[in-house]
Amino acid sequence: MKIVYHPRYTEVYSADPAAKPGRLEAILKEIEGSYDFLESEPAEEEDIRRVHTPSHIEAIKRNSHLYEIALLAGGGAIKAAETAFAGEPSFALIRPPGHHASPGHSWGFCYFNNIAVALTKLKSKGLIEKAFILDFDLHFGDGTSNIFAGSKIKYFQPKAETREGFISEIREKLEEEKGYEIFAVSAGFDRHIEDWGGQLTTDDYRTIGELVKEAAERNCEGKRFAVLEGGYNHSVLGRNVRAFLEGFA
Repeated sequence: MKIVYHPRYTEVYSADPAAKPGRLEAILKEIEGSYDFLESEPAEEEDIRRVHTPSHIEAIKRNSHLYEIALLAGGGAIKAAETAFAGEPSFALIRPPGHHASPGHSWGFCYFNNIAVALTKLKSKGLIEKAFILDFDLHFGDGTSNIFAGSKIKYFQPKAETREGFISEIREKLEEEKGYEIFAVSAGFDRHIEDWGGQLTTDDYRTIGELVKEAAERNCEGKRFAVLEGGYNHSVLGRNVRAFLEGFA
């Protein structure tokens, strides 16, 4: 299990909750020493252009600091995806998040769609055609859904309002899905009972990680990676990420 990370992810690039000081540090405190770390490299603009329009990229470029960190986040997701395809499960401990970023616009603390940048990179190299994305963030990943609509890369987010129903929906979906070459996860932790969503327990994240691991092992020799999306209560975020990784690894 590899953690893809860069010290610059701790830089405060905006005033939104995803960029708040201490957020990444809360996760690092829980997982450092337990996993091997790989350092991110910035995505190339060509990688971003496979997903986003030139006008959207130019809009992000107006804030040079934000653009640099957003490129680094995209590059972190790419490294996680490539590491996973090579046979080592991985988690991209990155920010800004990405699942609200569509081709021509973004909102919800997102700028570039990291998971889409990573999967389209694999596709451009001829490594994959079919992929499955599970998004367990509190909010629907409209950007990811928009980008991959009608393609062989499938986006799924459960709709159940109870914690039991949410986990059951994931289990049932992953058991029925077949034929994918890699599994990707938009890992947002804001559904936790002590975060904005008030729905899932810490143990639920461990269970979700296990379910994805099992599905990947059935389909594609275990090829799987995840990228950080939401999660805003710093006092519980680290242990929730740790629980997910314990199941996912």
